[in-house]
Amino acid sequence: INIDIDLSDVSAQVYRDIHFGWAGGLASTEENKVDDYTYFKAYTYTGGELEELKTDPGEAQKKEFSGESRWTAIRTKYFTSSMIPSNPSEIRKSILSTEVDSIEVYSSSFVFDSNTNPSFTLFLGPLEYGRIKALNVGLDSIMDFGWPPFIRPISKGVLFMLKKMHEHIPNYGFVLIVFAFLVKLLVYPLTKKSYQSTTAMQAIQPEVNAIREKYKSNPTKMNQATMALYKEKGVNPLGGCLPMLLQMPLLFALFVVFRTTIELRAEPFIWWVRDLSTPDVIINLPFSVPIYGAHVAALPILMVVSMFIQQKMMTGGVQQPQQKTMQYFMTAFFFLIFNSFPSGLNLYYTLFNILTIAQQKLVPTDTKTAS
Repeated sequence: INIDIDLSDVSAQVYRDIHFGWAGGLASTEENKVDDYTYFKAYTYTGGELEELKTDPGEAQKKEFSGESRWTAIRTKYFTSSMIPSNPSEIRKSILSTEVDSIEVYSSSFVFDSNTNPSFTLFLGPLEYGRIKALNVGLDSIMDFGWPPFIRPISKGVLFMLKKMHEHIPNYGFVLIVFAFLVKLLVYPLTKKSYQSTTAMQAIQPEVNAIREKYKSNPTKMNQATMALYKEKGVNPLGGCLPMLLQMPLLFALFVVFRTTIELRAEPFIWWVRDLSTPDVIINLPFSVPIYGAHVAALPILMVVSMFIQQKMMTGGVQQPQQKTMQYFMTAFFFLIFNSFPSGLNLYYTLFNILTIAQQKLVPTDTKTAS
């Protein structure tokens, strides 16, 4: 919406400052209000820097930023109200504020001189990257793509791939399935190296335990003997960790995109999965469990089962008591937190785990190349 302000008829009645802005915030649009509110914020791009305001419900706060401003924005999880002045140099100050209310209510405004007649563009709409980017004012910096400069470019690449695939595959659920296959192919060399290293470590574990028992009263000797064994067998103790660490930026990017992209909003998959941006609820509980929530979703159950099986296969069924305790703890923890995550995210991770299980089962590991 283009907005032109003409103050010529009233300029004599105004001493100096004119305030123009968006008051009253934006309404929540999602069924999960708590999740939606976590994304409520106000922003301004002033003096070449992005500034933001985030408060708790019932807390009044006001921030003023002097200097020319390129835009202000108020956002929810999927939508934004953004005001963009045609001539940022006419702006003397931008203001972000919240009201005392039971929910977060954000307002934003500009301050300019009464002897100017500024014009603005109001963008009120979805946080679709293509639309926001096309405004060509850097407004896409308010979108959740993860930490720059490492995660953000990967997240944008993931979103680009999903949208391109959706041009040929009309169902985003099947897009995620194909995407999981492609990602598995991409990280296959890394995961294969990790499995080879893990297998090699398992093969020499009896010898490592024997060294620990022999030199348990002499830690220095124990470390020297253990490292000598690793060198003799051609095993790298970090070989299983490094390939997994290299995958972390991609995993973080996938997590960010699947949780926040509007493209999955209200997109059904099959059967009971009617919205890939929300949990696939099969039972609503009459009470709420801390962290877990007040519903039972099916895909998180499948996800943690597949994760548990994959971890069992990684260790070859031979685990120290501490490893078993940690595995059970992590399984329970993921079960609790993933219950409230979008079904699209759970669908992807479930299928990725299944593909990993198939890889571990079908692809032989060559311990000679584990180093």
